[in-house]
Amino acid sequence: MARQKVAMLTAGGLAPCLSSAVGGLIERYSDIAPEIDLIAYRSGYQGVLLGDSVEITPQMREKAPLLHRYGGSPIGNSRVKLTNAADCVKRGLVKEGVNPLRAAADRLAADGVTILHTIGGDDTNTTAADLAAYLSANGYELTVVGLPKTVDNDVVPIRQSLGAWTAAEVGAHFFDNVANEQTAAPRTLIIHEVMGRHCGWLTAATAKAYIERTRSYAYVDGLMMNAHTKSIDAIYLPELAFDLEAEAARLKALMDKNGSATVFVSEGACLDAIVAEREAAGETIKRDAFGHVKIDTINVGGWFQKQFANLIDAERSLVQKSGYFARSAPANVDDLRLIHSMVDLAVESALNQVSGVTGHDEAQGGKLRTIEFPRIKGGKAFDVATPWFGEIMGSIGQDYIKA
Repeated sequence: MARQKVAMLTAGGLAPCLSSAVGGLIERYSDIAPEIDLIAYRSGYQGVLLGDSVEITPQMREKAPLLHRYGGSPIGNSRVKLTNAADCVKRGLVKEGVNPLRAAADRLAADGVTILHTIGGDDTNTTAADLAAYLSANGYELTVVGLPKTVDNDVVPIRQSLGAWTAAEVGAHFFDNVANEQTAAPRTLIIHEVMGRHCGWLTAATAKAYIERTRSYAYVDGLMMNAHTKSIDAIYLPELAFDLEAEAARLKALMDKNGSATVFVSEGACLDAIVAEREAAGETIKRDAFGHVKIDTINVGGWFQKQFANLIDAERSLVQKSGYFARSAPANVDDLRLIHSMVDLAVESALNQVSGVTGHDEAQGGKLRTIEFPRIKGGKAFDVATPWFGEIMGSIGQDYIKA
């Protein structure tokens, strides 16, 4: 049997699991198959196409546990779609006329890689699926096993993606400080924009974590730092429809009563309407290699600020975004446990030559298994009928209907 060689990469946006997942893979292979060579491709699939890799040395293996302490990725990320040849050519990753899938396959073969671990979201793992299909169809012997990373928690059919729990907890910590801005000026509107392109799970989970974090706070009666300063007055998600005028009237009444208003907004809320509005005005909307709108150029929170500030007579309004702060954090205890279980399964599957993405399969009763690549896709909507979310919306007096 040919000598095994394992490669790993991280890709897409950051999430609070990448560093720990890389560390976990190094630890697991070092424990159960120390004879296997390990390498990492720098900056995701870009590193594969450019042949840019680093050998995992004995010294790195010894210090791998340190990676659980950090956010970010110790091997770098990028957004590269191997089936988008034009974009790969434009970025200088392949020459004109070269199939990026073939270039990636040839590089993996030349490097002697027999197992590839991809750590990323739906784009990373659907790209891994494209690569795995190409390898299989063209006689390459390579096992590809992905780990699901995304703060949006929107990968079908995976119950819980790595990093999402941490992002919600850290986003709540972020806003606990920002909420104090309500005391900086009368009639202040604060909009907390949370990541989530198609899925409102992170916004909802961040709101839940924030409420749980602040629920037991004690206050000095009669002063401005009170329970309402730490409250949430509205939550807007991609999965929810709302009446702008009715919501503005409700928020104005709260502003008149309490002197402030707090709104949590998913960055994907009303995104389609905002994009359509701008395109109708003749604006060219920027998109990435996967065809997604570059959401950081849209400023959804700013759109909500524009809609509501005048309608509720806010004297001061501000948009605060927890996204980069939250997604760059080290994994919390819950995510570390999830990472550990998924890493162990990923290594077991790889050594048994089973390709796919590890995760708790919602179509099989939430069983942790290696899910077949063709079943992996993004854009899983948050179920707004989830009981804990209904309790939150009821507690803030907000009516909602599915979009």
